[in-house]
Amino acid sequence: MNPKGHPAATGARRLRDTRAMSDKGTPTGEVAAAGTAGGRTALVLGAGGLVGAAWEVGILHGLAEAGVDLTGADLVVGSSAGAVVGALLTSGTTTLAELYERQLDGSDTEPAVRFGAGTLLRYTLAVLTSRTPEAYGRKLGRLALRARTVDEATRRATVAKRLGDVTEWPAGGRLRLTAVDAETGALGVFDGRAGGPGGAGAGLVDAVTASCAIPGAWPPATLAGRRWIDGGIHSTANAHLAAGWERVVVVAPNAMGNKAVHAPARQAGDLIAAGALVKVITPGEDAKAVIGARALDPAQRGAAARAGRAQAAAHARSVAAVWTG
Repeated sequence: MNPKGHPAATGARRLRDTRAMSDKGTPTGEVAAAGTAGGRTALVLGAGGLVGAAWEVGILHGLAEAGVDLTGADLVVGSSAGAVVGALLTSGTTTLAELYERQLDGSDTEPAVRFGAGTLLRYTLAVLTSRTPEAYGRKLGRLALRARTVDEATRRATVAKRLGDVTEWPAGGRLRLTAVDAETGALGVFDGRAGGPGGAGAGLVDAVTASCAIPGAWPPATLAGRRWIDGGIHSTANAHLAAGWERVVVVAPNAMGNKAVHAPARQAGDLIAAGALVKVITPGEDAKAVIGARALDPAQRGAAARAGRAQAAAHARSVAAVWTG
């Protein structure tokens, strides 16, 4: 993940901002099991830590209250924070209203994370010296493999607790979760079907754990004999995985981009150029003030969810035009 205030964003702000929709470019990387066949609607949920996840839930809940329910998307792409939200949304076991309330009541949480100066410096150097997402992924993969963190089993148990009874993939590859190979830097896409990095044996909890494995904070996750780190390292949204879908809404807690990490708006521009209708939602000023440098602080979740819910009203009409137009 690369939320604003997260170490990856520290270096990102020193490079050019690639948010202009006209700035075209196709993300590179070994994308397994993504496929090229499209459908009608795709919902992309980006990286952003615990606080970004709460903001995403607030946005989605607020849109639903305004009459625009995105939970029926034909495809849901989730990276890091978005992997957790995507898994819960596609499970059919909980409603948006219930998810929203969970952001406010202090449950469904995990320990706060703070990075030291050394880790922040390594993130900054990695983004400044990388020209591709794969190069950036390899550098942060090395950081992750050497970092002292809790063990894999402990981290997986924390993720499993957040998911609760949600342990099975939705049918038909409807949910795609991203992670980055810690050694090669290549992007992997898990959907529970044969042909992906972990094949049909990649469990949902394991894939979510891999997608949320922030380098320096949590250990890389082991799947199919490979070590995987946070999917938001490749891109803060990985919206390119919605290529081929007609109508796409991207909910991205982090709008940042640079030469190594492609911004959500840049990826959206590529989708638009290919003929899709696309809407990108990123945090408004109130949400930015809440998320800030505390994207990994669970104490900010309630405020972020409320900010997302309030912000949704301003986007409801444009989202409806894209989604149902």
